[in-house]
Amino acid sequence: MDISQYLTPEHRECDVIFARAEEAAAKGDFAKTKEEFIKFADETLLHFKKEEEEFFPAFEEATGSSDGPTRVMRYEHEQVRGLLGKMVQAIESEDKDAYLSLAESLMILLQQHNMKEEQMLYAMADRLFAPNIKEELIKKMEEVAP
Repeated sequence: MDISQYLTPEHRECDVIFARAEEAAAKGDFAKTKEEFIKFADETLLHFKKEEEEFFPAFEEATGSSDGPTRVMRYEHEQVRGLLGKMVQAIESEDKDAYLSLAESLMILLQQHNMKEEQMLYAMADRLFAPNIKEELIKKMEEVAP
């Protein structure tokens, strides 16, 4: 299995959950928004943890550089974490307009972020790593706990 085959579906799963949270917020159903948002945040943060603890270090070791794409991805992960925190506040205060505005910003950021990962970083890793290294790395990512 390639790195892209393992990590890309996680992006899609998060997109689906995020859309459910946004739909609930648009209807003013903040109980459902909170429920779906927590699922989304948990899955997104677990995905980030897999990348930051296993994938990025392996990529950096293989390329000999931590100043390339992984640095940008880490920075964008921090931007996402900041928006998640603001979205929690909007949910807690049941501020529909604030939530939907933040959701739009987050969606744009994640779409751009995921495209860079999928089209550049994962593709580079798929070419860079030998099949046995990819399998080992995927096994390590599967073992990352929330």
